[in-house]
Formats: sequence, C-alpha cells, structure tokens
Amino acid sequence: MKLGISTYSLYQALKSEEMDILAVMEWIAASGGEHVEIVPLGFDIEKPGMVEAIRRKAEETGLDISNYAVGGNLLTSTEEEYQHELKKLREQVDIAHRLGVDRMRHDIAWRPIAECTAASFEADLPRLAEGCAIIAEYAERYGITTSVENHGYYVQAAERVQRLIHSVNRKNFRTAIDVGNFMCADEDSVASLKKNLPFASMVHLKDFYLRPSYRNPGKGWFSTVSGNFIRGAIVGHGDIDMWEVIRVMKESGYDGYISIEFEGMEDCRQGTLIGLENARTIWEQV
Repeated sequence: MKLGISTYSLYQALKSEEMDILAVMEWIAASGGEHVEIVPLGFDIEKPGMVEAIRRKAEETGLDISNYAVGGNLLTSTEEEYQHELKKLREQVDIAHRLGVDRMRHDIAWRPIAECTAASFEADLPRLAEGCAIIAEYAERYGITTSVENHGYYVQAAERVQRLIHSVNRKNFRTAIDVGNFMCADEDSVASLKKNLPFASMVHLKDFYLRPSYRNPGKGWFSTVSGNFIRGAIVGHGDIDMWEVIRVMKESGYDGYISIEFEGMEDCRQGTLIGLENARTIWEQV
C-alpha cells in the first residue's frame, strides 16, 4: 500500500495561486505522501514544458505519479461531437504516457439528477461502453490501465460501475474507487467498496458529512441523488465509517495506491494533512 495525495485536494491553493503545481508536489512529499495523483485543475498541464517539469519534480521529491485523472463526457448530441470527445480523451492518454503513469481515470458521462434513471443508464450503456473500450484499446499500447470513477451521479452507484466494466470487457479497464462518492448516490460506502474493490485500479479516501433531506443545513452543502445533503469533510472526521473502510481494504490484501481527496471547507493544506495522518493511523490500528 502506498498512501499519497491527489492534487485536487490542494485546489483551493492552486486556484488562488498561493501555490503552483510544483510547490504542491513539494508539499505532498514534505507531508509524508508517497505518491501524487495528478488532476489538471488549477493549472494548465498543456502549457509547454509542464509535463516534463512535473516528471522532474516527482523524481526530485521521490514521489510516484500514481494516476492521471481527467474529465470527459461521452453523452453527446451528435456523432461528430462524440468523435471529438474520443479524440480529446486519446490526447489525454498521450499526456498520461508522457507523465510516465500506467493508470488514467477519465469521466464518461453526466446527466442532471432527474435524468439519472436506471432506464436511461441501460439505454446509454452500449454507447458508453463502446467509448471506454476505444480509449482503453488506445491506452493499451502504452501499458496504461484506464478507469472510470464512481463520479457525477449518473455512473456513481457501485452496480452501474460494474455493469460498465463488464460491458467494456477489457483487462486494462477498471474503476478508480472513491469511497466518499458512493454517498452521493445514497449508497453505504463500506458495502459499495466491498462490491467494487476487486475491480479497483486505485482508491480515493474522501469523507463527507451527511444530513437527511428534511434538514437542509444551508450554504456549503449539496444534494445526493435522492435529496439528502452532504458536505466535504476531513478524512476520518465525517460520517463515513473510515475505520471499517480501511479495515476492509487491508483485510482484502489491497496493496495499491490510496489517494487522500479533500474537498471540505477547512484550509486545504490543513484538511489534507490531517486526513493523510488519520488514514495512516487508522491503517496501522485496524
């Protein structure tokens, strides 16, 4: 097991320009992270020389670059838009190769909550699986495993992720499991982790506070699929049973990359560092 941090956790500092991506990587290494997951938000990875600078910084700091995580939406209105999206995702695979990673997560679909029905998903599944298979096949030449995250409401529930993986049916297409994101689909994080852990390319530890639909806490919270309310928390401080999440991973023999993802209201450096320390402490205790 290697415990590290997603650069998304430091998005507050990147967006405000308090830190650049290279400073973020230095901070992760100094904080005890063993790897960095690169999420190109808050900085321009396509800026000339940026990919090479990130690789050099990883070598200087001793960090593995564990994963490259990008957006994407294969639910398009026209065939031309669909092919354009595939082209963009293939270009992102090229960037992943230049980074030297062997894992890349890409999003595949988004719909408003009202349209996130089982019937819609079944109707869209063949098209989504086709696109994922095309990207996975392209990535295979580089030895890269692509993955879908349980993310974005539409493909967030554990069984929908599994349906997609089985439909794609490629050895180098798996899932980046985010234990917090299952809560967005009103699923129990521990139960859904158990279902999908055999298909994991890596795992994100993210925590949320949860309130029922009749207790809207106000600003800073957002809705789950069924109308409950959640807000980002420091890993180990929220309502997810993080002790059981980590025990399940450890008992299963999982020995891959684990990334801390923080999206709470606290200072991003403080929230991320406490989450990293909590995760390491829990892993040692369970």
